[in-house]
Amino acid sequence: MSQCQMLLSIIIPVYNEELTIGNIIDRTKEAARQLRLETEIIVVDDRSHDKSLLIACQRNVKVYALKEHLGKGYALRAGFAQARGDLIVTIDSDGSHWPEELHEVVAPVFCNQADLVIGSRYMNRKRVEARKLNKFGVRIFNSLIELFTGVAITDSQSGYRAMKRDVLLAQKLTSGEYEIESEMLVKAVKAGFRVTEVPITFEQRTYGRSGVDPMMDGSKILFSIIRAYLKG
Repeated sequence: MSQCQMLLSIIIPVYNEELTIGNIIDRTKEAARQLRLETEIIVVDDRSHDKSLLIACQRNVKVYALKEHLGKGYALRAGFAQARGDLIVTIDSDGSHWPEELHEVVAPVFCNQADLVIGSRYMNRKRVEARKLNKFGVRIFNSLIELFTGVAITDSQSGYRAMKRDVLLAQKLTSGEYEIESEMLVKAVKAGFRVTEVPITFEQRTYGRSGVDPMMDGSKILFSIIRAYLKG
């Protein structure tokens, strides 16, 4: 299938991001327009209790609202189930990712250099603003994934990704929260898909609070890596 015939699905999970979600949707729509592809933008609201859902519904995109708060993994899986695209992109809704870099993230797929592309916060150090604790945890997860799969990754936890539809069809994802990125990566490598990274700009959120619990979510990520490797 040629690039011009591809359908692009962009999935944006959201939970209590009323200060950023509208801006992210608008910028994502413009970035997708510049790619000149048929595009569907899918926003999955994880039972926000602010105005995130209302704002998303005003943006002329597909919006799905979960009936209860279940976690980022559930929201992404709900989006994947609705996506029709040949190429699927995920981007966070808190403003930390730049939609303007969409072309850079999808380029390796267009050039047939990769099946799964991860936008890495750490490939260009001048462009990184992240908490030291986050960096330390990511290094541990990166090392464990490399030990199990032999693939060296600098940012295994990044939520800014592009992948061929085949990558999703080949794996059954089960994660409910932030560990979904690790599960997806390990299973993709085990299935023989080509994984690469591209540098992205990352800005630590300036509004609201992160829902990540370093200890609780860190433990879940750790176990998800081991489980995905052992069970596939």
